[in-house]
Amino acid sequence: MSPTNSPRIVLADLVAEYPSVALEALAASGIPFVDAEAAGGDPMDWIREAEVLVVTWYRVTEEVIAQLTRCKVIIRIGVGYDNIDAEAARRRGIAVCNVPDYCMGEVADHAMAMALAQARALPFLDRCVREGTWKPTLPHPMPALEVMQFGVLGYGRIGRATLTRARGFGFRLLACDPYLPETAFPLDVRRCTLEELLAEADILSVHVPLTAETHHLLNAERLAQMKPTAILINTARGAVLETPALVAALQGGRLAAAGIDAFEEEPLPLDHPLLSCPNALLAPHYAWHSRESKPRLFLMAVEEALRAARDEPLRSCVNGVQPNRV
Repeated sequence: MSPTNSPRIVLADLVAEYPSVALEALAASGIPFVDAEAAGGDPMDWIREAEVLVVTWYRVTEEVIAQLTRCKVIIRIGVGYDNIDAEAARRRGIAVCNVPDYCMGEVADHAMAMALAQARALPFLDRCVREGTWKPTLPHPMPALEVMQFGVLGYGRIGRATLTRARGFGFRLLACDPYLPETAFPLDVRRCTLEELLAEADILSVHVPLTAETHHLLNAERLAQMKPTAILINTARGAVLETPALVAALQGGRLAAAGIDAFEEEPLPLDHPLLSCPNALLAPHYAWHSRESKPRLFLMAVEEALRAARDEPLRSCVNGVQPNRV
């Protein structure tokens, strides 16, 4: 195999999960592409020759990047791109792209649903009915929503969409995002420091990417700064939370409840201590999901791959690289 006869677009993994609309768009483009896992031989032989590399969960490490002979763009099918060494790619002049907005509404809805369920103690009340307890004593007070402060950590696309939903329920709105100017925050959203957000939020919803800076951002020290009646929602990445610290806070009464959709270890082991926390509402990394979201995701990723192959401007580059011309 040589660059003259290699497919320009290489699909690294999980191609069997691609919706037909995405594969049809690739085929209609006339640009050669290949499924690295199904093409025969060592998939790395195909990946090494990729001009545009499209990945789902395949880990594009620094070692993998060092072997890429003519790659100019790596595209992650999803919002998070922590399975790609974006800095190593930058050093090689390779752009890394994601699909940041295919499920904004779904994730915001999911975060809001978890927040409302815990604010109204629905998991607890459901258990009470099933156990025959008709007039239960709530483990924590249940304030009216309009007196509660709903905060987001990260005021990007999904953080903004989540506060839009919280606004409709009458919450008082808080946001922490040190990378945005003051003008990015509406008048009814109070901009906070992280310390202020932790101390004041009755519900804290996490909407930051996983980076070296945000890894275990919410550790034992920071969780201890939250109100013991507070509710923590995470639909971002699991490793933003220090999991043992979260378990200890939930079990020790230092945090009232949590809604967690992403975990440091996935799938979550059946003996994981979070499963023994009755005040934790858990979902299997499903905030992104709707009937429409998966076809939308894969089609948007394929469209970015086609732009890359055609040397057209990229829609979402996350590491600041303009693609090399090959």
